[in-house]
Order: sequence, then structure tokens, then C-alpha cells
Amino acid sequence: MTTAAVFGTGSWGTAYAAVLADGGTDVRMWGRRQEVVDQVNAGSNEDYLPGIALPHGISATTDPAEAAAGADIVVLAVPSQTLRANLTDWGSVIPGDAAVVSLMKGVELGTTKRMSEVIAEVGGVAPERIVVLSGPNLAKEIAQKQPAASVAACVDESVAELVAKASNPPYFRPYTNTDVVGTELSGAVKNVIALAVGMAEGLGMGDNSKASIITRGLAETTRLGMALGADPKTFAGLAGVGDLIATCMSPLSRNRTFGLNLGRGMSVEEVVAVTKQTAEGVKSCESILQLAEEHGVRVPIIEQVAAVVHDGRAPKDVVGALMMRELKNETD
Repeated sequence: MTTAAVFGTGSWGTAYAAVLADGGTDVRMWGRRQEVVDQVNAGSNEDYLPGIALPHGISATTDPAEAAAGADIVVLAVPSQTLRANLTDWGSVIPGDAAVVSLMKGVELGTTKRMSEVIAEVGGVAPERIVVLSGPNLAKEIAQKQPAASVAACVDESVAELVAKASNPPYFRPYTNTDVVGTELSGAVKNVIALAVGMAEGLGMGDNSKASIITRGLAETTRLGMALGADPKTFAGLAGVGDLIATCMSPLSRNRTFGLNLGRGMSVEEVVAVTKQTAEGVKSCESILQLAEEHGVRVPIIEQVAAVVHDGRAPKDVVGALMMRELKNETD
């Protein structure tokens, strides 16, 4: 039987642990908080997925070495900006022959590194063993066993296939590809675009406005991805437009909801105080903007979101800044 270790007991880490368990994999989860670990061992995770029973075959521990021992697949599901610190603490326990799956969707502040690059650097994991899983995968719907598809990307497709086979219960269909850059970048940038869509909705704008932001946001993602060497076909697939639509349009999306509250006039600090959590796009927008600037790529939507989140610009002013830009050919 395949054995997996899932590091992180948040909503997506727990939902993916259920995917693995329902696919016949024995799963051990690691969590920092004993109370959440106790909940998982009792068959649920009320802090993050209330009211949802977890399948048999999942256990949890606060001991990283116990979680990782003998694992064929190690899944990393910690907040993206804490990955480096976490791997510094316990990265040495990852078995040397395990496939390492990243569920994280962000770009590291300061270094502009993608999560797979941090895993390789700090965890000492060869790129051929790192798999990025991404797609339209809202955690609550997955945990409810609603049908969904995803992409497992690895430069070694045989490793991607191994992870896909372990992640294939009847309700979850993983495809594979070798475009780690495009798959990973799509997952990070869509959070920022979802903030912009949420702000538009909070300002009372309709579907034309939101569709325009989503489409032009996809153009920004594609330009940046191609500058980094990604396959443009990735952005038209599940990890690209699929995840972008789900994150921008669903009320389950933390990034969209965060932007909605900003558009309604709340400050970043007020939204954090009310929701008790920060959306990934809030933390990653600056690093993604820096990455774009380093590669000479224009990303006006991302630039304006960063101005709202970090410079205190009013969301209503963003609309004017975007609409009054110089006219151009759509595909240039």
C-alpha cells in the first residue's frame, strides 16, 4: 500500500489527505496544534472543515519524523510564506526517495522564488521528485466529494503519474504535465486576480467588469509565465483558466472574499480582524509584482492590487487607473 505524509492540517491539506485516503493510500498528517491533531484522529477537522467526516486511513501527529517515516509521497500544505521556516525545522525528515507534492500557491517574499524552488533549495529535494498539484480545487467542495479535476506537474512525468494514481478516487481526476513553472505560477497569480475581482464586486460592478478582469488577468499570467519559460498551453487548462475561474467567482474563495470586503470599504487590517485569516494573494502580490518587474513584464492588474493592499490606494481609484491606460492591440 502507498503511504503518504501530509504536512499541514488546514482546509486544503485535509481535503487532499481525504482524496489520498479515498484513493487507497494510508495517510499520516502532521499538524502544529495538538487540538487539531486530536480532531483529525477522531475523524474530522472542525477548525477548517466543520461538519465533514474524514475517511478511514487518516491519522495525525505533532511529530514530523513520525508523520514522514516510510512515506512514499510527502505532501506540503503549509502557508507559502512559512514554507522556508518549516522546511528548516523539519525538512530533514523527508525520505530521500519520496515524491514531494506542493499544494501551496504563492511566490516567496524577498526571493521571488516559486514554492518548488524553495523546496529544492531548503529541503534538498531534486526537481525530478517535486510535483505541483493545482487546479480548480476549492477545499470544501473536494471534502464533500464533489467531482473535480486537477493537474499534477513534474519535470519527470513518471513521478507525476505516481502521484496522480494515488490521488484518483471516483470524485477526483488528476491529469499530468511537465510544465511545473506554468502550473505553479498560475496557482499563485490567480489569487491576486481574485482579489481584484472581489474588489470589483464590492464596488457594485457587474459580470462584464468581472469577466474583463479575469480575462486580462489571464493575459498577465500568460505573459509572465512565458517570460519564465512556461508552456502557454498550460494557461488554457485546469491549472490556468480553470483555477482562475473557480477562485475569482466562488464565494468559497478566500481571496475573492477578501477583495469583496476591500471593495466595500474595509481596510486590510479590518478584513484580517473579521475573517481571522489573510488570503494568499495579499501576501504574494508584492513578490509577484517584483518577479514581473525583474523580467520586464507589464502586469497592470497585479500592480493595482498591490497598490491597494500595501500602499492604501482606494479600490475605486484602481478602476480609473486601469480604464484610462493607453489603447493597444489585445494580443500584443
